[in-house]
Amino acid sequence: MFEVKNICMIYDMETDSKTYALKGFDLTLPDKGLIGIVGPSGSGKSTLMYCLSTLKKPTEGSINYNGIELSDIGNSERENLRRREFGFVFQKHYLVPYMTAFDNCLVAAVEKKEKIRGKIEDIFEELGLSKKEWNKKPSKLSGGQCQRVAIARAIINNPKVIFADEPTASLDHENAYNVMKILKKYSGERLVLVVTHDRSILKDADRIIEMWDGEVSK
Repeated sequence: MFEVKNICMIYDMETDSKTYALKGFDLTLPDKGLIGIVGPSGSGKSTLMYCLSTLKKPTEGSINYNGIELSDIGNSERENLRRREFGFVFQKHYLVPYMTAFDNCLVAAVEKKEKIRGKIEDIFEELGLSKKEWNKKPSKLSGGQCQRVAIARAIINNPKVIFADEPTASLDHENAYNVMKILKKYSGERLVLVVTHDRSILKDADRIIEMWDGEVSK
């Protein structure tokens, strides 16, 4: 699914103190499975995820996604790709505060709203969100509930890739376990990339990529 060749990300290009977040390496990722990307702060793991998801453009190298060279497409094509084929889960849920849990998912859907309501209900039930929670705003939900709504929003369009950046960092052990259980199930048919510094949440990962100082450890 992803073919990465000699990827580099350099910050402060115009200064004498350039920062190499990614230092030039190759990487191949499959069509499905739960893939963990681990490493300490500053290792480049989040930068790699942002490049793969088109949120950032690498300074050098190439990223090929299903035959599409990501550096060759324009901003509108990138936005369309992210909306239709990528899903995102972050440490913070980033739910719209004045919208209900249900509407937070409804507004993210690419299908017509009258067709998507039943799908949202099914996903909420699968994620263990009760009907009384569907119409609550984020401030009235627990951290674990908000993160499950964020997962529902991420998968509502059935994306081919889920990018999860520290998805359990703000959760207690039980909620972290439940989030990873959900992502593991989704990875049976899709690719799920989890960036984390916590190896314990990756016990069911199909592969772990270790990063250190902008490089993939061999």
